[in-house]
Amino acid sequence: MITKLKQQVQAGFTLVELLIVVIILAILAAIVIPQFSSSTTDAQESALDANLTAMRSAVELFKVQHNNIYPSAVSAATAGSPACAATVGTGAINTAQAFMDHLLLASDAAGHTCSVSDGTTYRYGPYIRKGIPADPITGSAAVAIPTTTGAPLAPAAATGGWAFDNKSGQIVMNSNANDSKGKAYSTH
Repeated sequence: MITKLKQQVQAGFTLVELLIVVIILAILAAIVIPQFSSSTTDAQESALDANLTAMRSAVELFKVQHNNIYPSAVSAATAGSPACAATVGTGAINTAQAFMDHLLLASDAAGHTCSVSDGTTYRYGPYIRKGIPADPITGSAAVAIPTTTGAPLAPAAATGGWAFDNKSGQIVMNSNANDSKGKAYSTH
């Protein structure tokens, strides 16, 4: 019976063996955890690129269907245009509201907007269906229309959201901060 008791006691792990296992697990965790945190940053930067691609495509399609005029370069308000059977756009020329109206509402060839497409007058758009996407880095969906000169956009602060030039059609993230590779977000 004493030999059986000794065998049962010897069947467990020693404190040294348990410490070695814990140390090995700690080393593995120290190697793996930083890789997961960088994958979050990579995913945000990929989402930024995807959002910019979608918005750039919408802007170019608007331009093609509206006689080479970019969104917000003309008023989205419908004063003097054919009657809209629903809610009309309100954005004045060179404003973020006009940019959003032009991409989110139906429009006629002159850029006047209406919340409902009628198939004849307001037959273009909407170009983006679920609202202006937020930039995935800051979470802001704000749109800035700086002085529209056609010069390359270079944001002065890390504001977030989007900056759009309606002379050149350039749209960038409105930030002078750098991504994980040291490249400015505004150059994506």
